[in-house]
Formats: sequence, structure tokens, C-alpha cells
Amino acid sequence: MKKLILLCLVALLALTLCSCGNYDLFDTNYTYDYAIVSFPDGSAKTIEIAQWTDYEGEQIQIIAKDGTVYLLNSVNCILVNEPD
Repeated sequence: MKKLILLCLVALLALTLCSCGNYDLFDTNYTYDYAIVSFPDGSAKTIEIAQWTDYEGEQIQIIAKDGTVYLLNSVNCILVNEPD
């Protein structure tokens, strides 16, 4: 009986995960090559990322390869990962 319940739960989980389309339920991509940052004056800049950190809420800190540190709202930033 326990095996039947376990089998049903596994089948339900597999069906749930397969029906998501292209939505990644378990997003594990945390490596990005560059960011496109929008500034308050309307300009935008492409930044090569050395390191980035997100905080509670909407803040993101980006450390560029040239050493510049940007602290901004995530609404003003697009993180991009180039395919290999």
C-alpha cells in the first residue's frame, strides 16, 4: 500500500514538473557574463560582471571587472548569460 501511494506521488510530481512549459521551476543559473544597467538620467551601460549579489527586496550589487561597484534596484538591471 505504501509503495502504491509513493508511486502515485512520484507520478503526480513528474506530471506537475513536465507541464510547466519553458518555466524553470528550479532556477539554478547564478552565473552571468554582463549586465545592462539603466541610470536615472536615461542612459544605459553594459558592464562585464566579475561578481554580483542580490539582497532581500529588489536591490542588487554588481562588481564590474574594472572594480567599480554598482548598487541598484533590480528593475534597472538586466543580467545576461551568453551561450557557450
